[in-house]
Amino acid sequence: MTDILFKNAKLVDPEAGTVTTGALVVRAGRIAGRLTQDAELNAEKTATANFSQVVDCQRKYLAPGIVDVGVKVCEPGERHKESFGSAGLAAAAGGVTTMVTRPDTDPVIDNPETLEFVIRRAREAAPVNVLPMAALTKGRQGREMTEIGFLLDAGAVAFTDCDQVIADSKVFARALTYARSLGALVLGHPQDPGLSTGAAATSGKFASLRGLPAVSPMAERMGLDRDIAMVEMTGARYHADQITVARALPPLERAKNNGFDITAGTSIHHLALNALDVSDYRTFFKIKPPLRDEEDRVAIAEAVRTGLIDVISSMHTPQDEESKRLPFEAAASGAVALETLLPAAMRLFHADQIDLPTLWRAMSLNPAKRLGLETGRLAVGAPADLVLFDPHAPFVMDRATLHSKSRNTPFDGARMQGKVLETFVAGRSVYKRD
Repeated sequence: MTDILFKNAKLVDPEAGTVTTGALVVRAGRIAGRLTQDAELNAEKTATANFSQVVDCQRKYLAPGIVDVGVKVCEPGERHKESFGSAGLAAAAGGVTTMVTRPDTDPVIDNPETLEFVIRRAREAAPVNVLPMAALTKGRQGREMTEIGFLLDAGAVAFTDCDQVIADSKVFARALTYARSLGALVLGHPQDPGLSTGAAATSGKFASLRGLPAVSPMAERMGLDRDIAMVEMTGARYHADQITVARALPPLERAKNNGFDITAGTSIHHLALNALDVSDYRTFFKIKPPLRDEEDRVAIAEAVRTGLIDVISSMHTPQDEESKRLPFEAAASGAVALETLLPAAMRLFHADQIDLPTLWRAMSLNPAKRLGLETGRLAVGAPADLVLFDPHAPFVMDRATLHSKSRNTPFDGARMQGKVLETFVAGRSVYKRD
């Protein structure tokens, strides 16, 4: 472990809601202090004596590393799509210092043995922190709940069946009640499964003109209403993984005002893209839930700004070329986003929709708090998980340069701004741009 001085930095503090010029002191992998600009100049004079490493940030932005909830790593079962090694490199290159991974693997992570394998592989291969979630029901089939207590003891940080909605409310209520007794966090996917099955687009004139099977935005509202009722009945800790339509916001706000233990997230794709982006049937734009109308995108961005929606995540979902080179309706859903999360979020910043501290509140502080982690902040004593970035650096996204094994990004060829310059985990550099 080395003592590091990050000097000449613009510090993005999501707790204080500020961006200030100064320096950060790191000792033994943790933040040991912050210096104002004047104090930084004095510290610089004695840097050689007091610090074994000095990082000149050159007036670029230094922020807590991103905590990304809902990353799919395809081990076990589909390592050709994504491994912990490739996902870890992609995360580091994207400023993500903690990946919270999904259990929708093959086989499903629904028992302690599979979970222990995942944890061991992550430690061996990934340069960033990896925290696995486990399935809520066995095989994600919605019939019998998993051994939540044993999985908690084995290292699961939360429980979810991902996009496989538990249709049987009695099974869901039983799982929530058991999770509540253990203090476990449950992630739900708010969709009415009957309405949303087979949908490739959001219903409306555009989907009709394109001849795409579509789902009404009300399917999300109905799914969220059901989940909120279950939370009210059981008192469970609940997080809605993706809120993507304006009609879901009023019940979410009422649930929070009623004191329910509920938080909500959204994906970066639903904040940066809209339904019209699928106009040429490019399957890289097919995600789940489908891209929404521009009015919904604007409403969701505003909900992030006000704090009604707590978390922004990548919902990183690798798919191989064969799964995407199909007609739009038949193609697999999902997009990789570990490396595009930050530059896509900068679209909101440059459009003056959301400022940097608020973005980092949603991408780092809030997910860390929801999972009980120490990271996500610049406070003294917090782990030195940090990202140094330039929000103004322009580039054209080339999917061939991505570190992920699968390169199914909707941003291929897009003009973007925002480059990660260096990423640190516990004060150790895990990525540095050439």
